[in-house]
This record gives sequence, structure tokens and C-alpha cells, in this order.
Amino acid sequence: MPIGVFDSGYGGLSVLREMQRVLPDKDFIYLGDSGRAPYGGRDLATILDFAEQCTELLFAEGCKVVVVACHTVSCVALRHLQHRYANDERRVLGVTVPAAENAVAVARGRIGFLGTRRTVGSHTFRTEVAKLDATAEVKEVAAPLLAPIVEEGWECGEIARLAVQQYVEQLGEVDTLVLGCTHYPLLKAVFEEVLPDGVNLLDPAPFVAGRFMDWLMRHPSFSESAGSGLVRVLSSGDTARFAVNAERFLGKVPSVVEFVSERGGRLVFSAEGSEPTGQFLR
Repeated sequence: MPIGVFDSGYGGLSVLREMQRVLPDKDFIYLGDSGRAPYGGRDLATILDFAEQCTELLFAEGCKVVVVACHTVSCVALRHLQHRYANDERRVLGVTVPAAENAVAVARGRIGFLGTRRTVGSHTFRTEVAKLDATAEVKEVAAPLLAPIVEEGWECGEIARLAVQQYVEQLGEVDTLVLGCTHYPLLKAVFEEVLPDGVNLLDPAPFVAGRFMDWLMRHPSFSESAGSGLVRVLSSGDTARFAVNAERFLGKVPSVVEFVSERGGRLVFSAEGSEPTGQFLR
């Protein structure tokens, strides 16, 4: 049975890459909702709707476990998804708790966190850190420009450097910085250039993958079949563009990217290019 992973766009492929590294024999279905990205500036009701649609599609495609790679959804909608869909045969897991665990394990008391406006506004990361270490100081800063910069492929340019520098300056003195969006790891080189010496820069993806592997070992009923290392990739955006950008996150170009779009409040497989252009009436 495949493992489902979804994100608002390309970024979650960085999580999938790490999951494939530790679980090379497992099959995965990745859904990148790039046609409706980014999620970080959306209102709560819309994020819940999109998250439900992504989760339902992955379960309908045979997944028994869905990993919410999107930090925004994980911070604001994970409990809702678990309450609505999880049972003895289906589970929904997120990335926020592993990210907090990773930060507390390496930090020296002052943790910085960058994410989307909705992620930061939820304060879920701060809450999870406090459960693990009530003495840790957490400074959360919204960085709404960074995900679109990465989506455009501009992470190596001056625009990226200036944006990262502005957000880092808002953090003040921290000893550890958590990249709280799956797009941000592609800006790692820029962060390393801008950050003061001695600051730990954390991409939670490897830790998330390790924690998921541990979870599967403790829940063998969700890991019955070994699989063959296959990956299906679904996208609600331009599939050709998605395939090209996927290489930056996944390390390889997907053989096929299947197109899905919203119809009647659900994500369904569709013929790409069937959307009307110009003005139209409902």
C-alpha cells in the first residue's frame, strides 16, 4: 500500500526525498497542490477545505497513512484532519511535533522559527516546544515572501538574499533557526551566508523522516507490504512546470505528473488544459 504525502506545492518533495532515503522499498503518492499555492496567506476555512480535499484524494487512492508535509496545514488543520479521518485503519500525521522535538534536542535555549503568516499566527510550534522544554525561548517570524521566491526558482539571486536577511534580522539573537516551511531548505545556502556564526540551521525533513520510520515500526499494521520504491506524483498546477521544479526538491524528474483539479469541492483527475479562459459566468 502506498504512503500519501501532500503539500501546497513543490516543497513537500524535500520531505518525500528524506522519507525515500530511510524507506527505499516503500511506495509513495505525492500530491502537490501547486495550482492553489501558497496556503500561508489563505483564510482558515479555505485551508481546511484544501486539506480535506488532499487527504480524501490520497485515501481514495489506497493510502492508509497520509503525512501532511505542509507546515501550514500541520499547524492549523492536523487535529481537524485526524478527528475527521483517522481510525484504526487510517492515520494522518504531521511535521510540527517532529520539528519541535528536533529543535529542542539541539538548541541552547533560544529558538528562532520562520514560516508562513498562517503557520506563525497559529503559534503551534511554540506550543509544542513548550511541552518539551518550558524554559526555551521561541521567536516566531512570518516570512511570506520566501515560498513564492522558491516557487519561482529565484533562490540563488539577490532578491532571495535580501529577503532572507530582512527576516533573519527580525529574529534577534537565537542559537537555533528552524526552517518552518518545506520550501525554505532550497534557501539553505543563503541562510548560511546571512546567519551569524554558531547558529544551528535546522531543516526538519530528515528528522521527520526518521520519526516516521520509527512510527511505522511501532505500528506494523500500516507497514504490511514492502512495495517497490515507486512514486506517483499528482499536481493541481501545470504538470510540465511541476516536473521541472520537482527535480530541485526530489533530486530527479518524475516520470509522470498526473493532473488533478477541484470539481464540486473535491480534487479529481482531470484533463489538463480544460479550464476555460477569459470571462465566464457561473
